[in-house]
Amino acid sequence: MRADARRNRARILAAATEVFNEHGASASTEDVARRAGVAIGTVFRHFPTKDDLLAAIMKDLQSRLTTEAKALADKDHPTALFTFFADIVEHAANTRTVVHLLAIAGTDVGVDRQLAALGEALDTLLTRARNAHTIRSEVQLDEVIALLTAACHGALAAEWTPDLRHRTVARLLDGLRP
Repeated sequence: MRADARRNRARILAAATEVFNEHGASASTEDVARRAGVAIGTVFRHFPTKDDLLAAIMKDLQSRLTTEAKALADKDHPTALFTFFADIVEHAANTRTVVHLLAIAGTDVGVDRQLAALGEALDTLLTRARNAHTIRSEVQLDEVIALLTAACHGALAAEWTPDLRHRTVARLLDGLRP
């Protein structure tokens, strides 16, 4: 893919995430094109249908989360797991509309599968947290993934206000600390 095409694709995905968050199901590809500063044909060249665009948003998020986890692991910070946990829950809240629209279209995003794909990065962060004694020594990876999955499912609920989301994540993370 040419460099300008990659840039356009990235701009479209970023704009689409914002537009869907702001306008919900009523968001249109025309709104996305306008926000991205590209012609509607450019949007359709990259994403022939709205569902293709929605699925690409989720795939892009998965890629960005994997990159973020690896960057945090490379920094070897003792609380990186907690930072990453909170970030993922925020990302879930920010993609609420996209996840719901995909569900309406019959596409199961599979939050549990998405998080399981981050297993290796999460395991690295968990090991580093254990070694730094910032997490209980008996905490297992599957427990972290289960808690994260539950928190992400909660964040997808409209009733979860930002305040409730932050308080809930804080309680969950407090329970993991020694």
